[in-house]
Amino acid sequence: MKRNIVVLFALLLVAASLGAAGTKEQASGVDNSLQKILDKGEFVMGLDDTFPPMGFRDENGTIVGFDVDLAREVATRLGVELKPQAIDWNAKEQELNTGNIDCIWNGFTITEERKQAMTFTPPYLRNAQVVVVREDSSYQKLSDLSKKSVGYQAGSSAYDAIQATPSFNDSVGEFVEFKDNLTGLMDLEIGGIDALVVDLMVANDNINRSGKAFRILDEELAPEDYGVGFRKGDQKLADAVWQQLLAMKADGTLAKISTQWFGADITVVGE
Repeated sequence: MKRNIVVLFALLLVAASLGAAGTKEQASGVDNSLQKILDKGEFVMGLDDTFPPMGFRDENGTIVGFDVDLAREVATRLGVELKPQAIDWNAKEQELNTGNIDCIWNGFTITEERKQAMTFTPPYLRNAQVVVVREDSSYQKLSDLSKKSVGYQAGSSAYDAIQATPSFNDSVGEFVEFKDNLTGLMDLEIGGIDALVVDLMVANDNINRSGKAFRILDEELAPEDYGVGFRKGDQKLADAVWQQLLAMKADGTLAKISTQWFGADITVVGE
């Protein structure tokens, strides 16, 4: 028993030492974020693997997507290997802050609240929060959903868009939270909910690829920008990623990847 106590005490001292070192580094303003990636030779990309076309699993279970292709090209240019890592989107900030991932790169909307908690690149893609309904429904505008049930993904910017639209927020009869958008779309298809608030990119991709009888209301909830999120203070890593995206814009690689996924270059890097 005594030996176990001694071992436990030693482990606690090591943990305290590591924590103190991390606090000291943060307090001193030292930013080793880029060098750490280069030293380990790996760039861990945190993403929701149910978020097509930005990041999802193909028929073989491999994580693919527009953002994955962008991140892999950036990693290659930095001389490191990309590791796409699926995470619980509702716990994404925790995954980042504990060091399990190096960035959040998956149709990640830049908001003022998130900018307070982490470091972002400038926008690389424009998006909007839209409302998807069944094709055969009578809903044509947001006000038609008064007293109806509307779904959204937990931890997503859809919730922020809803909160930022008081007239819509106050009129809806019930909001239903889903773990991911695909689950929400399946519930919409069977009539479990009347509508789903979701990213325009995801809505278009799902409708086009699945051929399911959905449509998007013309009236949008909120325009937004996608950026890559890093731990607060990891500015050197964020800058290095952004410089590679600018280089990809200049040499046409960015346009090529965008065209492969969307049929045109819809990126806004450098604008």
